[in-house]
Amino acid sequence: MKPGQTSSLQLPSFLHGTYPEVQQKTQREGLRCGEHYRKDGSLPSPAKLLEVRPGEAVVTQDLIDFYRERSAWRLYMVSNVKSSLCEALDWPDTYEVDDHYEAFCRETAWGALYFAIAQTAPKSAERMALRLQALLRFWEPLQSARYLFNSPNDTLTLDELMMAARDWAMDAWCPEGDASASVRERLERAAERMARATREESIEAILRQLPRVLTSSRGLKHRDVLADPGFQRERLAQLDVRAFERVSGACTSDILALLHAWDRQIGKQ
Repeated sequence: MKPGQTSSLQLPSFLHGTYPEVQQKTQREGLRCGEHYRKDGSLPSPAKLLEVRPGEAVVTQDLIDFYRERSAWRLYMVSNVKSSLCEALDWPDTYEVDDHYEAFCRETAWGALYFAIAQTAPKSAERMALRLQALLRFWEPLQSARYLFNSPNDTLTLDELMMAARDWAMDAWCPEGDASASVRERLERAAERMARATREESIEAILRQLPRVLTSSRGLKHRDVLADPGFQRERLAQLDVRAFERVSGACTSDILALLHAWDRQIGKQ
């Protein structure tokens, strides 16, 4: 455990309560952050942190938050703070603010976890490396809690949560298949490789993922062409810098979107 860390997980008080309560509190927090940011370009720490008690589960996804009248930890509603922050500033370009808020949050256990598992763009190799490295710095306190991710009834350990949310990162970037390696060790290797990945290394990671993505995808009209490794490599090589950066992390959803774009292009030829 790092110096200054607690052995238990602490979350901002604005993330706890019924859904309407958390919605109001996170909106107020976003406005507070916006006012602070407008003054000097910095962001304030949460006014109050509370410890997640043993047995309490942290809800990490909106889609499984069925019991909104119950008090709970609602980590996924960090997104509401982000939205309110941008609304408070009322700037046409919010990318810089988003980046600043993410970097600020990654210095906390709760923020590191949120950005490591959220479906938040961008998911480039460089950005995902930063997110996973932040998560790994807070591994011990995050292990003390339990999480709801893909079912409202099944609580997961941190290892199980990361397998459910970021198995693609381990498969793409740590494919050796060492049965003795822990989830933490595989994430460490994946983050290290993402951080220093060349374009060619990112292409190889994407190519490792493509067969699995093709198997699970539906609605593709030119599956045989898309399954050709030569076609895949050629199309990846043709992507400009910005387009390639978006998919360089080899995230399953990004690769799926790329496949459907290629499928439409083939249909127009």
